[in-house]
Amino acid sequence: MTKILVTGGAGFIGGALVHKLLENKENFVVVTDLLTTGYLHNLPRNNTNLKFIKCDVNNFKSISSVFYAFSFDYVFHYAAVVGVKRTLENPLSVLHDIEGIDNVLSLSKDTGVKRVFYSSSSEVYGEPVELPQNEDTTPLNSKLPYAIVKNVGEAYLKAYKKEFNLDYTIFRFFNTYGPRQTSDFVMRKFITLALKNSDIPIYGTGEQTRTFCYIDDNIEATMNAFYGNLGLNDVFNVGNDNETAILHLAKLIIHETNSSSKIIFQAPLPEGDMTRRKPDIAKMKILLNRELLPLVEGIRMVIKSVKENHKG
Repeated sequence: MTKILVTGGAGFIGGALVHKLLENKENFVVVTDLLTTGYLHNLPRNNTNLKFIKCDVNNFKSISSVFYAFSFDYVFHYAAVVGVKRTLENPLSVLHDIEGIDNVLSLSKDTGVKRVFYSSSSEVYGEPVELPQNEDTTPLNSKLPYAIVKNVGEAYLKAYKKEFNLDYTIFRFFNTYGPRQTSDFVMRKFITLALKNSDIPIYGTGEQTRTFCYIDDNIEATMNAFYGNLGLNDVFNVGNDNETAILHLAKLIIHETNSSSKIIFQAPLPEGDMTRRKPDIAKMKILLNRELLPLVEGIRMVIKSVKENHKG
């Protein structure tokens, strides 16, 4: 039996990861989550290979008891304060996550963990200085606490490898979306509003671009790295390389939902709304070994899911 810890495992991406890990009956998965932005309904039910523990990874005493009770083979450290608005409004909580990173790596080193998988973010790139954004040319021009913490997290992983030979893999996630995502994030927010025929607010002109990666593409790429023992002590952009303007996204969602929603332009965010995102995903494509899901197909799947949940 392979024992795996997933911190933040009740979140959107973490929960999808747990579902996939538990498809293998040889995996025993422990999930820790504070349930501030995670939800138990994101986890599989009645699975004897799953144990959930409500726990603050930033509290050493709390998380250390979990590590010493199970002696994990692998750790996926996905716990973090997430969401642009939430991270901007709670900068100290975001910076507190550095303690969680150190706790996880220190305990992994002391308890014989073979490898730590870390959820970093496209935010480490800050405002783009080159496109596409490549893993090997990461600028340190990001000023927001969330981006700084992810940069520091990556530095911690590399330092623990150098000093203690603790293996790692870093995943830099770019706007992952899917049916279980909450309306804190742009894709689900726009779809929810469109289905209600409510106004869709856009900050600034809407010309800022993002790339949207469907959850299944994210999970399959990361699982292929895990099971294939690929990407050892390496960094991967995990996203889509198809740039989409936020205004175009809103119009596309209105069309796909046959909505009467109007687009309302609001003042630009004072900070945190980067002009462009476009990752170099050459390394991810090797992991995935197939084409990524087209944006419109992913949108249709989310729309279908939202409608079904509303009926339920």
